[in-house]
Amino acid sequence: MISFTLPIRVYYEDTDAAGVVYYANYLRFFERARTEWLRELGFEQKRLAEDLGIAFVARSISVEYLKPAHLDDRLSLVSEIESVGRAQVVFAQRVLREENEELLLTSRMRIACVESARMRPAAMPKEIYEAFKALTGNRP
Repeated sequence: MISFTLPIRVYYEDTDAAGVVYYANYLRFFERARTEWLRELGFEQKRLAEDLGIAFVARSISVEYLKPAHLDDRLSLVSEIESVGRAQVVFAQRVLREENEELLLTSRMRIACVESARMRPAAMPKEIYEAFKALTGNRP
Protein backbone atom coordinates (compact mmCIF):
# COMPACT_ATOMS: atom_id res chain seq x y z
CA MET A 1 0.00 0.00 0.00
CA ILE A 2 1.33 3.42 -0.97
CA SER A 3 1.05 6.24 1.57
CA PHE A 4 1.07 10.02 1.50
CA THR A 5 2.47 12.06 4.40
CA LEU A 6 1.59 15.67 5.17
CA PRO A 7 3.69 17.36 7.87
CA ILE A 8 1.94 19.97 10.01
CA ARG A 9 2.70 21.96 13.14
CA VAL A 10 0.17 22.42 15.93
CA TYR A 11 -0.79 26.07 16.38
CA TYR A 12 -2.50 27.74 19.31
CA GLU A 13 -5.78 27.87 17.35
CA ASP A 14 -5.69 24.05 17.09
CA THR A 15 -5.71 23.52 20.85
CA ASP A 16 -8.34 23.53 23.57
CA ALA A 17 -8.27 25.01 27.09
CA ALA A 18 -6.04 22.14 28.26
CA GLY A 19 -3.41 22.95 25.62
CA VAL A 20 -3.95 19.80 23.55
CA VAL A 21 -5.27 19.51 20.01
CA TYR A 22 -9.05 19.77 20.12
CA TYR A 23 -10.43 16.41 19.01
CA ALA A 24 -12.49 17.75 16.07
CA ASN A 25 -9.46 19.53 14.58
CA TYR A 26 -7.98 16.18 13.59
CA LEU A 27 -10.80 15.89 11.06
CA ARG A 28 -9.66 19.18 9.51
CA PHE A 29 -6.08 17.90 9.44
CA PHE A 30 -7.20 14.70 7.69
CA GLU A 31 -9.20 16.68 5.12
CA ARG A 32 -6.11 18.75 4.31
CA ALA A 33 -4.03 15.60 3.88
CA ARG A 34 -6.55 13.97 1.51
CA THR A 35 -6.91 17.22 -0.48
CA GLU A 36 -3.15 17.65 -0.84
CA TRP A 37 -2.77 14.02 -1.90
CA LEU A 38 -5.43 14.50 -4.58
CA ARG A 39 -3.66 17.68 -5.70
CA GLU A 40 -0.34 15.82 -5.91
CA LEU A 41 -2.06 13.19 -8.08
CA GLY A 42 -3.25 15.96 -10.40
CA PHE A 43 -6.87 16.15 -9.24
CA GLU A 44 -7.82 19.50 -7.74
CA GLN A 45 -11.15 19.50 -5.93
CA LYS A 46 -12.22 22.83 -7.41
CA ARG A 47 -11.62 21.53 -10.94
CA LEU A 48 -13.45 18.29 -10.19
CA ALA A 49 -16.50 20.27 -9.11
CA GLU A 50 -16.39 22.85 -11.91
CA ASP A 51 -15.27 20.71 -14.84
CA LEU A 52 -16.63 17.26 -13.98
CA GLY A 53 -19.52 18.11 -11.68
CA ILE A 54 -18.38 15.80 -8.91
CA ALA A 55 -17.30 16.14 -5.31
CA PHE A 56 -16.03 13.86 -2.58
CA VAL A 57 -18.02 13.92 0.65
CA ALA A 58 -17.61 12.23 4.02
CA ARG A 59 -19.88 9.25 4.52
CA SER A 60 -18.54 7.73 7.75
CA ILE A 61 -15.57 7.92 10.07
CA SER A 62 -14.14 6.03 13.00
CA VAL A 63 -11.36 7.49 15.12
CA GLU A 64 -9.22 6.12 17.93
CA TYR A 65 -7.61 8.84 20.03
CA LEU A 66 -4.53 7.24 21.61
CA LYS A 67 -2.38 10.11 22.89
CA PRO A 68 -2.68 13.91 22.78
CA ALA A 69 -0.76 16.30 20.54
CA HIS A 70 0.30 19.62 22.08
CA LEU A 71 1.01 23.18 21.03
CA ASP A 72 4.06 23.41 18.70
CA ASP A 73 4.25 19.65 18.11
CA ARG A 74 5.29 18.69 14.61
CA LEU A 75 2.97 15.99 13.33
CA SER A 76 2.98 13.65 10.36
CA LEU A 77 -0.44 12.87 8.90
CA VAL A 78 -0.13 9.58 7.04
CA SER A 79 -2.86 8.61 4.58
CA GLU A 80 -3.39 5.34 2.76
CA ILE A 81 -6.18 4.06 0.56
CA GLU A 82 -7.58 0.95 2.17
CA SER A 83 -10.12 0.14 -0.54
CA VAL A 84 -11.77 1.72 -3.55
CA GLY A 85 -15.07 1.12 -5.33
CA ARG A 86 -16.60 2.88 -8.30
CA ALA A 87 -18.35 5.48 -6.11
CA GLN A 88 -16.43 5.42 -2.82
CA VAL A 89 -12.98 5.19 -1.33
CA VAL A 90 -11.89 4.23 2.19
CA PHE A 91 -8.92 6.06 3.66
CA ALA A 92 -6.89 4.79 6.61
CA GLN A 93 -5.19 7.77 8.24
CA ARG A 94 -2.97 8.17 11.27
CA VAL A 95 -1.17 10.91 13.15
CA LEU A 96 2.40 10.50 14.38
CA ARG A 97 4.42 12.85 16.56
CA GLU A 98 7.27 13.65 14.17
CA GLU A 99 10.13 13.73 16.69
CA ASN A 100 9.73 10.12 17.82
CA GLU A 101 7.15 8.69 15.40
CA GLU A 102 4.80 8.07 18.34
CA LEU A 103 1.34 7.03 17.16
CA LEU A 104 -1.29 9.49 18.44
CA LEU A 105 -4.43 8.70 16.50
CA THR A 106 -5.83 6.29 13.91
CA SER A 107 -8.80 6.85 11.64
CA ARG A 108 -10.77 5.10 8.94
CA MET A 109 -12.91 7.31 6.72
CA ARG A 110 -15.32 6.36 3.94
CA ILE A 111 -15.57 9.06 1.26
CA ALA A 112 -18.33 9.00 -1.39
CA CYS A 113 -18.20 10.47 -4.87
CA VAL A 114 -21.32 12.50 -5.64
CA GLU A 115 -22.75 14.69 -8.39
CA SER A 116 -22.13 18.22 -7.14
CA ALA A 117 -25.47 19.61 -8.27
CA ARG A 118 -27.75 16.92 -6.83
CA MET A 119 -25.50 15.43 -4.13
CA ARG A 120 -26.38 11.94 -5.41
CA PRO A 121 -23.90 9.05 -5.68
CA ALA A 122 -21.81 9.10 -8.85
CA ALA A 123 -19.13 6.86 -10.32
CA MET A 124 -15.65 8.29 -10.06
CA PRO A 125 -14.07 9.34 -13.34
CA LYS A 126 -11.99 6.46 -14.70
CA GLU A 127 -8.63 8.21 -14.23
CA ILE A 128 -9.32 8.90 -10.54
CA TYR A 129 -10.62 5.38 -9.92
CA GLU A 130 -7.52 3.88 -11.58
CA ALA A 131 -5.17 6.18 -9.66
CA PHE A 132 -6.80 5.21 -6.35
CA LYS A 133 -6.81 1.52 -7.26
CA ALA A 134 -3.09 1.67 -8.08
CA LEU A 135 -2.41 3.26 -4.67
CA THR A 136 -3.92 0.24 -2.92
CA GLY A 137 -1.27 -1.91 -4.57
CA ASN A 138 -3.90 -3.48 -6.84
CA ARG A 139 -4.08 -2.67 -10.52
CA PRO A 140 -7.52 -1.89 -12.01
